[in-house]
Amino acid sequence: MRLGKQIRVSGGAASTALLLAMSIASCPPARAQMQAAGVRPELLKDVGIDQKLGNQAPLNDEFRDEKGQTVQLGQYFHGKPVILSLVYYQCPMLCTQVLNGMLHTFKELSWDAGNQFEVVTISIDPRDNVAESAAKQVMFAGLYGRPNAINGWHFLTGKDPAIHQLADAVGFRYAFDATSGQYAHASTIMILTPEGKVSRYFYGISYPMRDVRLGLVEASSGKIGTPIDQILLYCYHYDSSTGKYGLVVANMLKAGAAVTVLVLGLGIFLLARTEHYAMPGKGA
Repeated sequence: MRLGKQIRVSGGAASTALLLAMSIASCPPARAQMQAAGVRPELLKDVGIDQKLGNQAPLNDEFRDEKGQTVQLGQYFHGKPVILSLVYYQCPMLCTQVLNGMLHTFKELSWDAGNQFEVVTISIDPRDNVAESAAKQVMFAGLYGRPNAINGWHFLTGKDPAIHQLADAVGFRYAFDATSGQYAHASTIMILTPEGKVSRYFYGISYPMRDVRLGLVEASSGKIGTPIDQILLYCYHYDSSTGKYGLVVANMLKAGAAVTVLVLGLGIFLLARTEHYAMPGKGA
């Protein structure tokens, strides 16, 4: 089954489509179940990511948290960027790989979930229940091991209308196969601004720490991060077709030229100052 031609990605980027296809194909149990169940290729035409940068997430939509309490999505948007992932808790393999990839990146970041940013993982399967979301939170917050982790990485469940509304708002297209009882979906995480607008997409099951860090800095409008991060943002540009940050040579040359001029200017100033005090009759 040639998935690469059946998954639509906004912009028609071949490399991104291939990556998404590989992400779905990387779940052997699910793929085997689909093939055994005789899933038609048409099912996968509805699977993929449509980038909707700048689109507003429905913050009034209601979900259930790990304690079974009804919450609004907007409760997790309070002045910090939010990393959003859409998975389902009974996924045979791919969703766990997504969560493991997130965990690996978070452990590399010097920032802490719950402090500089929030993490919200929501199940696309309305059959998932509170016990399953609570178990996921305990497991991944425990593996994360940072202070306040249990309050920084949230696992939610919900009903179809709210799930579909959120998925549509962020461009996450998935399909359910009633025969196998599994979902076909791509693998991605998204960064949203503190106001709930889609800022960045990162594809696959591995998310480079540098890219996620820069994405968080951009989404926060520079409210988190260091001056070095701001310099890196000048030198690196987000490529929406690949979901990665790439080096911008022109900006690097400009930055290098500016540093060179600054160093030369400082050198000339120090040299002139030294010669001034070295002249007869000068000095302190």
